[in-house]
Amino acid sequence: SVLEGLKGIMPILVIDDGSTDATAEVAKAAGVEVVSNATNQGKGVALLRGFDWGRERGVVAYLTLDADGQHDPAEAHKFVTAYETGDEELIIGKRDFSKMPLQRRFANNFGRLSLSAALGEPIYDNQSGYRMISRTFLDSIELTRTGFALEVEMVIEAVVGGHKIGWVDIKTIYARDIHSHFHPIKDSLEYFKMVAYAYRRRKEKPHSET
Repeated sequence: SVLEGLKGIMPILVIDDGSTDATAEVAKAAGVEVVSNATNQGKGVALLRGFDWGRERGVVAYLTLDADGQHDPAEAHKFVTAYETGDEELIIGKRDFSKMPLQRRFANNFGRLSLSAALGEPIYDNQSGYRMISRTFLDSIELTRTGFALEVEMVIEAVVGGHKIGWVDIKTIYARDIHSHFHPIKDSLEYFKMVAYAYRRRKEKPHSET
């Protein structure tokens, strides 16, 4: 359903990160490009593979979204319009945390506030995977994380590098039957490390606060 919703809008690439179900087969049957990892290597690695694929083909901007049903493909036009009419290099889908389950609402609000404090700039949704990312922005930064932290690292590098971040409101879809690959303890510890990293990066480049 995600692929069908995106067809006709832009070329589609599916990153099959070592899945054990029929992800690759379903995507190929839908007529889209598929890049497969032999084993599961994490979201960060999957995104980096997609970015490399795009560079080889002259892609000028990427729209990334998770395929688990939590991002509505019908909202892709919001990102395309924002990219074409503005000068932001990183455009992030902003969810309404009040519509999330209590535990996730608390975690996302805490993450938003702590990263905002570390960077000295309001960050409305640092975990959203629905994003439009310009090629020039990606080529100007170095991303090193391999898991969920890569999306946070992207925000940090945008702020400290003086790149403009745009925000678009998107639906908050949180179905009970959707399995999350977020590991509460391991990924939370990694997130705290990223907040500390953000603070250090901000201090290294104080001009980024202007």
